[in-house]
This record gives sequence, C-alpha cells and structure tokens, in this order.
Amino acid sequence: MAHFTYEGQQIAYTEHGTGRKVCVLLPGLLTSQRMHIPLAKSMAEQGSRVITMDPLGHGDSDKPVEMWRYSMRQYAREVVALLDHLDVSAAVVGGASLGANTTLEVAAAAPERVKGMILEMPVLESALLGCAMAFTPLMCAQTFAAPVMRGAGKVASLVPRRFIPLLGEVALDWIEQDPAPGSAVLQGLFFDRVAPPREERREMKAPALIIGHPRDPVHPFSDAGLLSNELENSRLLRANSILELRSRPERLTGEITQFVTECWAPKKRAAKPRARRTASRKPAASAA
Repeated sequence: MAHFTYEGQQIAYTEHGTGRKVCVLLPGLLTSQRMHIPLAKSMAEQGSRVITMDPLGHGDSDKPVEMWRYSMRQYAREVVALLDHLDVSAAVVGGASLGANTTLEVAAAAPERVKGMILEMPVLESALLGCAMAFTPLMCAQTFAAPVMRGAGKVASLVPRRFIPLLGEVALDWIEQDPAPGSAVLQGLFFDRVAPPREERREMKAPALIIGHPRDPVHPFSDAGLLSNELENSRLLRANSILELRSRPERLTGEITQFVTECWAPKKRAAKPRARRTASRKPAASAA
C-alpha cells in the first residue's frame, strides 16, 4: 500500500498489475479498498493495471473529524489527484455505492479523465428514504454513543483475520473504525449533494457498466434502471444478490473485465468513402 498527499492529508492506494488498461476502484461508504482486492487481482491477471483507493475518512487514509472535508465532489477531486500523482491521463473509474456516486462526480467534473464507468449500486432519487432510515441512526450512534462504538471497535480489532472470508473482513473493518471521523463523513455527505443532478448525468458520454441489486432498499434496482436510461452509452447488469460480487464473483468479474477491455480497445476509424471512378469517354470522331 502506498500514499500520496492531497490538501495536507494522506490518501492510501494500492496498485495491482501493470499495463495501459488503467482502472481505479473505490469502496462503499465507511468500508475500505479491501472489498475490491479479489476483483483487482483477477483483473490484473487479465492484463489490467488496477488501483484501489481509500477516500479520505476510509480505510488507511487519514481521518480528520471536520465534516467540511467530506463530500462526493471532494472525493472526485481526490480521484483526479490520484491520477495526477500516478501520471495517468485517463482511467476506467468505478466503485460500489459511495464509489459509484464518486465515479459520477469524476465524470461530471473531469470527463476527459474517464475512459469508462463501473457503477455498482448507484444511490439516486429512489434511495432517499432507505438511506435516511439506514444512516440517520448510524450517524446518531456515532455521535452520541461514541464510547460504546469504540468499545465494539476494540473487540473487532482483536478478531484474527486469517481465516475470515472477505465479507467478514469488510464488516470487521467497518466496526473497528473510530466513530468520530465516521460521523463527520456522514454529516459531510448529507450536507452536500449525493450525486450529479439528472441534467448533468444525461450529458455524460463515457461508456458505463451499471450493476444493480434486487431487494436492496438502500440501493434500489430502480435507481440503476433510471441511470441506465439517462446514460446514452450504458449497459445494465442485474446481479443475483447484493453479495454476488463478493461471494460468487466469477460471472460479474468476467463482465467487468470485458467492459474494461472494451473501454481501452482502439477506436476503429470510419472508412473513407471511395471516390467514384467514371469511365473516360473518347471524343466522338468528327464527320468528314
């Protein structure tokens, strides 16, 4: 794992593989880049250079407690700063939930840096009620019951990770983190816009692979369908469940790898129309 400095804060990232097909993967809310490591390794084996990143307040990046440091648009600026740090002109950018919405903000702010978008569980208009029901109690707990949550985090840090499956590791990472920066992240995200508005989304030209999950109130499939209708160059992929990509990843990993390859494929030039060849006519013999 490596770090770079952005606005005085350390942002953590990890590189997997080498090559020209660059892809940046971003985690979900209050999780870490660890959730994408199996996907990143699999894509790297197929010839991609995959960079997983922890946005500020997540994973191994710095975790300041000022809420004004956190927003989707701020996270998008961190992604662009990562590309600048690595001297990468453009990449396929993607992620889950918060990572998907951050990707949309990157495409809105710096479309020339986005070769394609992987949008798993985008959070748009239909998710408003589910997000309010899920994250308002969490924000209150992190703010007003911080000692209890710190105690739970200490217990989680003692659990050995060696034989725990990926989903268990992600859950333990989530429980283990300090509640103060977590509360600041939630407050900052609630204060700013969650995603680019509809009129901006309709102007996005980058190809998009949208992955929606059934029976997920925080990330309703209707939001994935709405986004698919708005983005002119998109494909909607229905996951079997919210757990598929982390528990049985083969199908979705293959689709994602193929999408990244297509985004980096050389564009075919339109064939120039051939000029018509007109038969030359001999001048008519003049009458004697």
